[in-house]
Amino acid sequence: MANATSGTTTFDKTFSIDEIIEEAFERLGQQDVTGYQLKTSRRSLNIMLQEWGNRGIHYWEIAELDLDLVQGQSEYKFFRAAADGTSATSNPNGVYGMSDVLEAQLRNNRTATDQSDSPMTKVDRSTYAAFSNKLSQGTPNQYWVQRFIDHVSISVYPTPDATNASKDIHFYYIKRIQDVGAYTNATDMPFRFVPCMVSGLTYYLSMKYQPQLTQNLKLLYEDEFQRALAEDGSASSTFITPKAYYPGT
Repeated sequence: MANATSGTTTFDKTFSIDEIIEEAFERLGQQDVTGYQLKTSRRSLNIMLQEWGNRGIHYWEIAELDLDLVQGQSEYKFFRAAADGTSATSNPNGVYGMSDVLEAQLRNNRTATDQSDSPMTKVDRSTYAAFSNKLSQGTPNQYWVQRFIDHVSISVYPTPDATNASKDIHFYYIKRIQDVGAYTNATDMPFRFVPCMVSGLTYYLSMKYQPQLTQNLKLLYEDEFQRALAEDGSASSTFITPKAYYPGT
């Protein structure tokens, strides 16, 4: 008779920071982690998660919001944290930790059944700088994103006029990965990234404690990361069209 299964799928949310650190040190052949080792490991884990922000889009950190447009206002700011400033009014409100904007649409009648979206074009600095009158009012159809240390600034063009101030801009944006906090916390990532997170921390710690293992651990870490990244992708429907072959043609 088969044994019963656990019936749970929450290991990634109960796998605490101190357990992640213990697992990494055990892979380096070390147990009984001391207070300073916990501190330096948490710092390395935070550094690694910051580095992940440079590795492309993390689909679990994509969110949506509707930005409330204001007549005559072209720039809207979203801050890193509430201590840095007050983010622009949106639905949901109080959005902090934005990293970048992926897509945007000008949305009319947000809560009505006849809601309609018009696509907006994301432009670079040179294109935005070339607009002769950035305060000219009309229907926004382009936007420029500036990323600063403590906030992200979104400038729309043209500036909303009275008619378009009743509309919203619907954004798909990337959130920053949350910092590693208390040792009893879980991490801000889905289960498929748990193996590469542990491998990555082991690699980072090897540079401090077992440098002779660093190269091999880096290869393992990168392999784990690529598998997780491939699985994290946004898949679409696949259609296969058979190729017809006509003899004599």
